[in-house]
Amino acid sequence: MDRKRKKELIEEYQNRRPEMGIICFRSLTTEETFLGGSNDTKAGFNSNRFKLNANGHPNKRLQELWNQYGEDAFELSVMQVLKYEDPKADHSEELEKLLIQCLETSNNARRIWR
Repeated sequence: MDRKRKKELIEEYQNRRPEMGIICFRSLTTEETFLGGSNDTKAGFNSNRFKLNANGHPNKRLQELWNQYGEDAFELSVMQVLKYEDPKADHSEELEKLLIQCLETSNNARRIWR
């Protein structure tokens, strides 16, 4: 790959606008809900699923449910999407506020990451 194409690809990646928002892992068996803010919802799901499948997720309750009932016993969804303009800006405060709002309005909801 030539330098020009590599530079174009890097710039394209840096300027992409991934979906940011609140991801949800809900146990269909126990109806327990786990929420987390993510700068890239697709990557957030992949990261958590990888940790759960490797039996190394930091949330012990979520890991316990995953081990007991399996991935098929969970509903994965995006609860809310954060609208934003600048993909290079830090949106962590906005995501945290959105997460708190979702936790307050959802029954049995707790954080994915502690």
